[in-house]
Amino acid sequence: MVQEKELISKIVWRLMPFLGVLYLIAYIDRQNVSYAKLEMVGALGMSEYAYGLGASLFFVGYFLFEVPSNLFLNRFGASRWFARIMITWGIVTVALAYTQNPTMFYILRFLLGVAEAGFFPGVLYLLTLWFPKDYRGRMVGLFMIFSALANAVGAPIGGMLLDLNGLLGHAGWQWVFLATGIPAVVAGIVTFFYLDDTPEKAKFLTEDEKRWLHDRLARENSGMEEHADNGFKALVNPRVLLMALCYIGFPLAAYGLSYWLPTIVRGFGVSNTTNGFINIIPWVIVALALWVVPAAADRAENKTPYIVGPAFVGAICLALSALVTSPTLQFAFLCVAAAGIFAGQPVFWSLPSRFLRGAGAAAGIAAINSVGNLGGFVAQNVVPWIRDSTGNNILPMVFLAVCLAVAGVLVIIVGRMLAARQAASA
Repeated sequence: MVQEKELISKIVWRLMPFLGVLYLIAYIDRQNVSYAKLEMVGALGMSEYAYGLGASLFFVGYFLFEVPSNLFLNRFGASRWFARIMITWGIVTVALAYTQNPTMFYILRFLLGVAEAGFFPGVLYLLTLWFPKDYRGRMVGLFMIFSALANAVGAPIGGMLLDLNGLLGHAGWQWVFLATGIPAVVAGIVTFFYLDDTPEKAKFLTEDEKRWLHDRLARENSGMEEHADNGFKALVNPRVLLMALCYIGFPLAAYGLSYWLPTIVRGFGVSNTTNGFINIIPWVIVALALWVVPAAADRAENKTPYIVGPAFVGAICLALSALVTSPTLQFAFLCVAAAGIFAGQPVFWSLPSRFLRGAGAAAGIAAINSVGNLGGFVAQNVVPWIRDSTGNNILPMVFLAVCLAVAGVLVIIVGRMLAARQAASA
């Protein structure tokens, strides 16, 4: 007889550390521009706004290729497609180390978005194939903890790499890209051989375990809206479009804060290396919140408060960080704000699984994530524009606070709409 907890634990230990390490590498590769910026702007003769535009082009490529990427994942399998994603984004990251001018920077950042498109929503889709719904919030939270660890690890690494300026004839900002791109290529090769596409193909599960998991997921999916015959149908599903609109505020606030935080801390008058170590603090707090909040939400019937509560706390703390003048208080508020921005996101991703599965889930999740991540494009353009216009490093946090608060309100509205629709179809 299959023991549920033992089986889930077995899957967790097989999948989650590996997927988490991949996400850690992905997130460091995505955020390395925030540290390279400290020297790259001057080296290429760019303004803060021009650099922010180049950095944000990542999200344009990401947006355009996210849904097709997830449908290719559904067709070719996670091992092949994730390997392709990681190897190509690693190559582009290494190429960024040899950027010669702003135009080349713009092109490579766009290509990085194209290369990485589909990774995060691909993992979210993969988790729906491996875990019953009662575990998904915690698994997404556990997966996203590695983004916090990436920021924590990437912070001191970014600072120390900048201080390698001149080593082997390379500038510090070049070392930032070289040292973060090569691991992605290596991890992509390992992924091809290690990752199982589905439970049915997993060699580490017994036949009884495969059967139990198949039956459990089949029971949970029975009666759900099926889009498997044409994944692109999910793109015109009104609920998918509404959820995409809701989600924009979360990555907007997240990228705005993580992109600009090293610059804020540098304003405290610290060295590059010290800057990196100070930036560990908010991401340790984020990691704790990413475990506590989704775990509590998985035990609750109504999950909306676990999405909007942290969002409103984050918005309030972002606003307060702009009102106080003490650097210590500013940093403290930003630490709590970071936790609020991230903590509810794993719970948010439990909402699409109420009405999507199959190829429709692959397309729908990718659509929500791709549209939502346009918030990153907005953040990396508007935040430096506000800074250049006002000369104030902390004022952009007010803009992020408003966007996050609006996202929280929209989640409340959409949550009620989904609950009403479920009640009507019951």
